[in-house]
Amino acid sequence: MNNGPNITAVAALIGDHARAQVLTVLLAGKALTATELADAAGVTRQTISTHLAQLVDAGLLAVAPQGRHRYFRIADADVAHMLETLIGIAADAGPVHTGPHALALRRARVCYDHLAGELGVLVYDKLVQRGAFALGAGGMTVTAQGTALLAQLDVATLAAPGSRRPFCRACLDWSERRDHLAGALGAALLARFEQLAWARRVPASRILAFSPAGEAALRDWLS
Repeated sequence: MNNGPNITAVAALIGDHARAQVLTVLLAGKALTATELADAAGVTRQTISTHLAQLVDAGLLAVAPQGRHRYFRIADADVAHMLETLIGIAADAGPVHTGPHALALRRARVCYDHLAGELGVLVYDKLVQRGAFALGAGGMTVTAQGTALLAQLDVATLAAPGSRRPFCRACLDWSERRDHLAGALGAALLARFEQLAWARRVPASRILAFSPAGEAALRDWLS
């Protein structure tokens, strides 16, 4: 008996190695062409076209034409959250890699459009400790203390009109096993950290590299 949506089709799509690689690469938040994704997945251009069409049809990816190219990206924050959760389950089930790349990912990384990893958890923990959030019937909201704290970085605390995305919510971090900040506010904070040159994205990676001065400024703001 089928008592709800059938998850097998989506699970089968994600279970393919090439498609899983495409989805993981796109978790960095960038939109990439089919050629770039074929290289990342290690398959031919013809093969990647079939994979991408399936992922778009399933609602896991969105595609936008621009000039002669078509750019693919994760469809929305819900898909990104699902993938990040699966990565956490895979990390529990398989061997833990501790090379420089893995350690840098655990330190700070981009999770779709917000900060994750050790520093992402630090940001969330410190904001909670300073009374930045309150929990109500509508979920997590920003308090007056939080508004004042975020104003120090010129980060707005009003949701975009008509937006269906939660403004702020906790997201379980797969490497730290504690929450980091997601939602529109998490995205706004990450964008602000980059604008202030506290951190930069490492090319062809989800790694977010904080400079020593940038991390010091982050910790000073949180304290």
